[in-house]
Amino acid sequence: MTGVRVLVGTRKGAFTLTSDGAREQWDVSGPFFPGWEIYHVAGSPAEPNRLYASQSSGWFGQLIQRSDDGGQTWDPVGNDFTYDGVPGTHQWYDGTAHPWEFARVWHLEPSLTDPDTVYAGVEDAALFRSTDGGQTWGELSGLRGHGSGSSWQPGAGGMCLHTILLDPTDSTRMYAAISAAGVFRSDDSGDTWRAINQGLQSEGIPDPDAEVGHCVHRIAMHPSRPDVLFMQKHWDVMRSDNAGDSWHEISGNLPTDFGFPIAVHAHEPDTIYVVPITSDSHHFVMDGKLRVYRSRTGGNEWEALTTGLPQQDCYLNILRDAMAVDTLDSCGVYFGTSGGQVYASADAGDSWAPIVKDLPPVLSVEVQTLS
Repeated sequence: MTGVRVLVGTRKGAFTLTSDGAREQWDVSGPFFPGWEIYHVAGSPAEPNRLYASQSSGWFGQLIQRSDDGGQTWDPVGNDFTYDGVPGTHQWYDGTAHPWEFARVWHLEPSLTDPDTVYAGVEDAALFRSTDGGQTWGELSGLRGHGSGSSWQPGAGGMCLHTILLDPTDSTRMYAAISAAGVFRSDDSGDTWRAINQGLQSEGIPDPDAEVGHCVHRIAMHPSRPDVLFMQKHWDVMRSDNAGDSWHEISGNLPTDFGFPIAVHAHEPDTIYVVPITSDSHHFVMDGKLRVYRSRTGGNEWEALTTGLPQQDCYLNILRDAMAVDTLDSCGVYFGTSGGQVYASADAGDSWAPIVKDLPPVLSVEVQTLS
């Protein structure tokens, strides 16, 4: 029987939320790793019961956990993330040189075809890969070795590599997004990279042709159309129709174009979702109203989705990795909030209901469609 499993990372542990295809009744399991920050939990598209989790603590450091039974049991795997082959520094907030230092794993991206291959985006910004189920890790140092690496600077949340996209039609092509450096593309399986930020404009960067320095919050693609990319930037919602070679703004009639997540409908490549928040200094939704915005035209024309969401006295934030979609015929959309709620829509955003209301602040949400 078809069902879904929602994987939730929070400030104080991980949770799994499961339901059948109706997505009306939910079983909640967890917390796993209670008391730890779980920056991301991700499942393998090739083997749904293979899960990876990034477990982090300011006191105890970083662990990668792996489950082979859908999250019922977990075991720590390899945690040696050693920067390799690219000495030197990057820029700190004030422009001074800062050595590359490993802090945590922000994002895990399992291979589309091999459950033992998984990528990790870390802080300070670097990309790692494991081909043995997370037991050992090696840096894809060509990314930091890109000529601009020494000029990368941290965003407010740190200098993190937070998004990894794998092209489902070209196994050699992949994308990485870094705050605050920009988006990079590799066409040779991660050996070499080039910056793809043409058309991005950012306050504080007077040169409109600056190769790097842009605070990209999230990028997304539809698997049937991998050359079309969507971006939520520090300010502006953007789109590329040529695999990132150039970008144009699609913020249109959004009430504000500042936000963190962006997601694409599973079956409609031109239907995208964002959650605008007030500003870069006020990280909460506008006017006390929790509204997801949907465009069915690939951007510019947006509608507010509010049914089932609080429309007064609500001051939450939704982080960059905290929105996901399932692949059921009636596409489900899910997001988690800084207040510990996880909302689900079984009708592509037309209506919403909370799965849970009282988790710790949500850092990430992923969903798996199960058969």
